Amino acid sequence: MDGTASLGRVKRVGTGLCFIVFPLVFVFAFSIHPGLLHPRLLGPEGLILRAHNAGLLQFGHVLVTLSTALLVVIAVHFMKLLDRTSWAWAGLVGAAVGILGAIILAADKGALCLTMSALDTVPASKFAAMMPGLLAMFSHKGWMVLLWGIAFLPIGFAILAVALFKTRTLPRWQSACFLAGVLFVGFPDGAEIINLTASILMAAALVPYGMRMLAPRHPVGSAAAPARESLRVLEALPEAGVDARPWPRQSCTTCRRK
Repeated sequence: MDGTASLGRVKRVGTGLCFIVFPLVFVFAFSIHPGLLHPRLLGPEGLILRAHNAGLLQFGHVLVTLSTALLVVIAVHFMKLLDRTSWAWAGLVGAAVGILGAIILAADKGALCLTMSALDTVPASKFAAMMPGLLAMFSHKGWMVLLWGIAFLPIGFAILAVALFKTRTLPRWQSACFLAGVLFVGFPDGAEIINLTASILMAAALVPYGMRMLAPRHPVGSAAAPARESLRVLEALPEAGVDARPWPRQSCTTCRRK
């Protein structure tokens, strides 16, 4: 029993850290983009030149690539929260679409962003000769067109956010911040001030939730939720250390009289 309880706590703490680390990584990654306070949409060539010899920016892209694994954990967690509510199908669809988008986000950062760090090691003359190939990559030629599937990421998490809002699984202000954040975090390159604002909204929604999960024996989910939806959420989270039974633990002694 102790081993089961310890495993449950490890899962809860690990999931809570995912909710904390993921939005903070996005806040950091968008805050270090050059020209943050002078937004202008960039084409393929502009993106290439901005990423060239930009070590701090590439470090941010590395962190975003790694954080895609945290997105999978968050999507699965929200799906489980919604599993026993009337929005269970939305939880399943939202998680599936969001996870697919997270995988494509990892492919996007690997193919376009991490590649630039390797090209920084070649002389400037050779880099200039590579420009036609880089333009083809950043213009999504060939199978690179699949990277447009990154749109699945905000779509999937938006579905989850709406379901969380409707079921009151999270306080509605948190669900609303999360929804606004996921809808604008994928704004086109060059106007990262919008992406940064969206990331801050996500952090406002997710970080308190993650902190709550780290607290021992503290339930997650909204205390203001309707009784039936709250009970379903608590039943879906036995590791939260909460007794989900609606009746008292001890029977009334007078009921035992013959």
